[in-house]
Amino acid sequence: MKRYTFTISGNTYTVDIKSLEENLAEIEVNGTLYEVELGKEIQTPKTPKLVRYTPPKPKAPEPLTTTGLSLIKAPLPGTIIAVNVKPGSAVKPDQPLLVLEAMKMENNIYAEKSGIVKTINVTTGTNVMQGDILIEME
Repeated sequence: MKRYTFTISGNTYTVDIKSLEENLAEIEVNGTLYEVELGKEIQTPKTPKLVRYTPPKPKAPEPLTTTGLSLIKAPLPGTIIAVNVKPGSAVKPDQPLLVLEAMKMENNIYAEKSGIVKTINVTTGTNVMQGDILIEME
């Protein structure tokens, strides 16, 4: 039927396929007759395609001002341990407004621009989450 030549570890083998019925084959290897049961075809897996992950571009930060108000938000979750201003206080840029304890560290929250404190939404000991509005300024 068909003739193949194989070289394995330097030895050459001549293989003749005499008959093939369903999953049984009769083959002759270098003059010796064998009956061989064929297994299923082994599928070689395709090499996975590597794709480089590109993270999405960060969104623009939310504006801090809405209708004349400047909102001071908590940058991370924590506990307010000091409030340095009162409603009606005039503040200057980079003036400390609050002290927030987060992860056993004290973080000063500063005014980003000058203005007048309209409302203070927290007191000493208040637990806040990231993004909570702490102070509204005009």
